[in-house]
Amino acid sequence: MMKYSFALLSGEADNFLKNLEELGVVDITRSEKPVDDASAKLSAEVDACAKAIRYLDSFEPSDKLDSGKFTFSPDGKISDPLTVFQEISPKQRQLKAEIAEAMDKLEDARVWGNFNPKAIEELGKLGLKMRFYKLPKKSYNPSWASEYALQEIADDGKHVWFVTVSDDPAYSFPAEEIPAPENDLATAEGILADKEGELIACEGVLNTLKDYIPKLRERGDNAMSKLQRYLADAGAGKAAENHITTFEGFAPAENDERLSKAFDAMDGVIYLKEVAVKEDNPPIKLKGNWFTRMFSVLTDMYGRPEYNEFDPTPYLSIFFLLFFAMCMGDAGYGLALIGIGLFLRRSKGMGDIAPLVITLGAGTFVIGIVMHTFFGYDISAVSWVPSWLKKCMVTGNIAGFDANMVLSIVIGIVHLSLAFILKAIYATKKNGFLESLGTWGWTLLIVGGVIVGGISLTGVLSSTVTKWIIIAIGIISAIGIFLLSDIHRNPLKNIAPGLWETYNTATGLLGDVLSYLRLYALGLAGGMLGKAFNDIAAMTVRDGGFGVGWIAFALIFLVGHALNLAMCCLGAFVHPLRLNFLEFFKNSGYEGKGRMYRPITNKQNL
Repeated sequence: MMKYSFALLSGEADNFLKNLEELGVVDITRSEKPVDDASAKLSAEVDACAKAIRYLDSFEPSDKLDSGKFTFSPDGKISDPLTVFQEISPKQRQLKAEIAEAMDKLEDARVWGNFNPKAIEELGKLGLKMRFYKLPKKSYNPSWASEYALQEIADDGKHVWFVTVSDDPAYSFPAEEIPAPENDLATAEGILADKEGELIACEGVLNTLKDYIPKLRERGDNAMSKLQRYLADAGAGKAAENHITTFEGFAPAENDERLSKAFDAMDGVIYLKEVAVKEDNPPIKLKGNWFTRMFSVLTDMYGRPEYNEFDPTPYLSIFFLLFFAMCMGDAGYGLALIGIGLFLRRSKGMGDIAPLVITLGAGTFVIGIVMHTFFGYDISAVSWVPSWLKKCMVTGNIAGFDANMVLSIVIGIVHLSLAFILKAIYATKKNGFLESLGTWGWTLLIVGGVIVGGISLTGVLSSTVTKWIIIAIGIISAIGIFLLSDIHRNPLKNIAPGLWETYNTATGLLGDVLSYLRLYALGLAGGMLGKAFNDIAAMTVRDGGFGVGWIAFALIFLVGHALNLAMCCLGAFVHPLRLNFLEFFKNSGYEGKGRMYRPITNKQNL
């Protein structure tokens, strides 16, 4: 990164920031939150435009809407689509709630039919009171009609609706009275029709507003640009009695030549440039190829590296893909993920993650073949699978343990060994070799021990040679850990810190290695659950024949594996993240306290 310091007249600040927007690569140091009422207003406008665009993009009018556009204004044009949307959208939601309520009242009124409310009022004036009842049919006694002035209104076989009329103030009836209907059937139908008409009018306006999405997007872009300039200006330092404004910005070094020419051409702008250092806290722009860029979102979930820290994305991309595939452990689920990814490529708003889903699906397919599972079936025992493909499958036991479990532990050891190597390399770059002897001691002890132990298991080294190599590694490592961990103090004073670090490393490292058993456990659990669904589905067609049994088989198979796929994806996302964020980052010394590179630009996407 290159650091640029600018000084210019305060009156030229706005034009200067507009020029930076055109360049599109300079990150201006600024506050990321609204600093006052003006910036809060601009932020609210950007958010309102984004919400309106998202709603209108997905809005589909009802079938009752006429094909012609609803005219909201005399000339058929809407001058302020955002204001209109903010007025109509809440009204539409309110009308939907009122229509639901009106439909319930209509169903209540339908039983009572059409009646004259004024006639009921006239009866009341004459001292006659009409009461309304609804009873289960088994509780209704038809003989009541001979004892009371009773009129049965409706009978649906389950309930009976009826009314009584009485002038007796001490009137008593062996059933609980219900409230009188608010309206008769015709009135209730009219209220519902009016509400539906209002909703259609609202939907007409919203349907018209769909044509104004480009205008809303332009307004949102302009508001975002104003907000960026305002926040950049609000973060600028004021000097010389508010007549001079100073800015500080950062841009990738490869753009320096183009930027320097642009700054030289700007009138009234004085600038200085220098290579950014850690103390400047420059923003971080991750580099990488098409593969690693897919996984940069995972790095950002933890935190971007500091300016002099290594980028973990290349390592994260490889091991997250491997761990995800092992946790899924099913080649059939890999094909399903590839299909989902291809579908997402065509969907709005989800196209960005489609390549990642397809890549994870491809990795799951390959590892699923290695773990010999296809939609819960063990394909290592199937005759039609080619023999050359079976040779790629990990089956059987190693030293009495399942081969896939041993493979998970081996991969964990490799992952942690890489973490120690990275820690030593970047500690040397940061502090120098002599300042990193303690780190190199641990790296030599752990990684060297793993390498020598692995070679010894192959039988290449004899037990005697292996013993002396291990002793040599132990002595050299001990010197670095216990005597030279801090070369600026007496070597004997390094013994106590070395012992404490040994205790922490020994106890923590064992737990870290065992954490990788989750790769085997999750893959095994998903495979066993998939097999269970297969067995349940097979029970439905065990007697042979076609028909209902095969329909049940298809439903159980599809629904069961869909649920299992969803659960496996959840576990395969969370646990690989844990292994990378905790075990790998902790042992590699990665902190991830850098800030993201956000250049000021006029190219905004809502």
